Amino acid sequence: MKTQSFTFMGQDIPFRSGETVATALVTAGINRFGADGLGQPTRYFCGIGACQSCLARIDGVVRETCLTPARPGMRVESLEGGYV
Repeated sequence: MKTQSFTFMGQDIPFRSGETVATALVTAGINRFGADGLGQPTRYFCGIGACQSCLARIDGVVRETCLTPARPGMRVESLEGGYV
């Protein structure tokens, strides 16, 4: 089976068919996108769209990564510009 991937902050992130963007990021070791408005590390993704901690720019549109299915070639960027 051909490996599928998207890019996050310029890094190729592999994923399996049916996975969300957040699942693929966590599998790749990316658990946070940076700091919140108070400078504290963002919390772990809830996985159900409730916490808004997984917001990212996906192909130019701000979306919840835990609810967005991963697609080959999509470009995902942190809103904070940095990530952990």
